[in-house]
Amino acid sequence: MEVFTQFASDLDDATKAQLQHGKALMELLKQPLSHPLSMHEQVLTLCMATDGVFDKIPTKQVKQYQKDILDFMDLKHPEIGKEIEQTKALSDELRQKIKDAAAEFAAEQ
Repeated sequence: MEVFTQFASDLDDATKAQLQHGKALMELLKQPLSHPLSMHEQVLTLCMATDGVFDKIPTKQVKQYQKDILDFMDLKHPEIGKEIEQTKALSDELRQKIKDAAAEFAAEQ
């Protein structure tokens, strides 16, 4: 991917956005062996990543943003994590709650 991005000036906006999305996903999927994410944190992260929450965050700041937004979710919306842990399902309603909470977090930044 890095070699491909050397030609970034020749890429259209959609391709650049797709590459940035991939970089963000690569960062988000890295987990330290001594401190893996809980199941609900993984679900929240992947759901928000799918919705593009991390796409506009500079790659070097993605992990910190992830930590901050997960802390925010646990503090302000603990019911979301509890529902994920209890139901082990991701309904459309729950996805919308996650989107709304992520938008709330972004608005506070």
